Amino acid sequence: MSAQARRRWVLHVDLDQFIAAVEVLRNPDLKGRPVVVGGRGDPTERGVVSTASYEAREFGVGSGMPLRTAARRIPDAVFLPVDAETYSEVSGVVMDALRTLDVVVEVIGWDEAFLDVETADPEAFAGRVQNAVLDATGLHCSVGVGDNKLRAKIATDFGKPQGVYRLTEENWFAVMGERSTDALWGIGKKTSKKLAALGIFTVQQLADASDGELAAVLGPNMGPWYARIGRGIDHSPVSADPWVARSHSRETTFQRNLVDWTSITAQIRRLAARVREDIVAENRPAVRVSVKVRYAPFDTHTTSMPIPEPTFDADVIADSAAALVDRLDHGREVRLLGVRLEMTPPA
Repeated sequence: MSAQARRRWVLHVDLDQFIAAVEVLRNPDLKGRPVVVGGRGDPTERGVVSTASYEAREFGVGSGMPLRTAARRIPDAVFLPVDAETYSEVSGVVMDALRTLDVVVEVIGWDEAFLDVETADPEAFAGRVQNAVLDATGLHCSVGVGDNKLRAKIATDFGKPQGVYRLTEENWFAVMGERSTDALWGIGKKTSKKLAALGIFTVQQLADASDGELAAVLGPNMGPWYARIGRGIDHSPVSADPWVARSHSRETTFQRNLVDWTSITAQIRRLAARVREDIVAENRPAVRVSVKVRYAPFDTHTTSMPIPEPTFDADVIADSAAALVDRLDHGREVRLLGVRLEMTPPA
């Protein structure tokens, strides 16, 4: 392998069905069975699916689906409670295994990381990654190979499960051009609908759109950014700096819908007090408060406002959150409430 042939690549590592796979490791009898993890593991209670095994996904069960819906689709599925402590511990072992490869590792979640790799054969290096993770944990992963983080991230889905896929400037439009805009990392259903209203339905059409046209509808910063990701452009570096939270949040799902708005406001205040404890622990005051509501049967909305000045004051935080209740639809029943506090940047 000549030094001249080496070049920089970004690899995106994604653990296959991570949470479900951890549960199968703990209980091998679950292998091959539809496994659904979410809430307290009781499908008769309200809660949502955190992850589903591939066997469960074949029945259309996926993350964010109500547990009761999942149970109707697969009555004989194995339902398990979320065990965040164990998943975090296993994730730590995975990331440590990646760091043994002597590359920059950027952790972006329990089950995902970017690697900054210099090699002449990125697919061979991806194989080393998969072997390192398997040897350390018994878990399988897929690896996306790209010339930047955006392309590497998207490439991973083409390699799942347990595969490797390369997506670069050379094959970007051949692979992505005719796909819908929400196939791009960073574009969700809502933005995709806004683009469709402009007559932009595919990645190629987004790439061809003018920055000015997009800026007029989506904003002077976000409009051109969407055009760039349509072209597969991403200049963000892979960084080993620890991920720093911008906010903390708490939410709760009620087993019976709430209809009394005095009680709903009291619940918001309680949640705000709990989130305040989280930001105090980080010593980063709140600068913005958001309230999340899920109306029955399953319609979710959020609303937010800035806090006049950074604060830890419990009354100011609770009052700000409670004030947002006035913006909610008091004619509807509520099944979930949440409060999020955005914090000042770390020192």
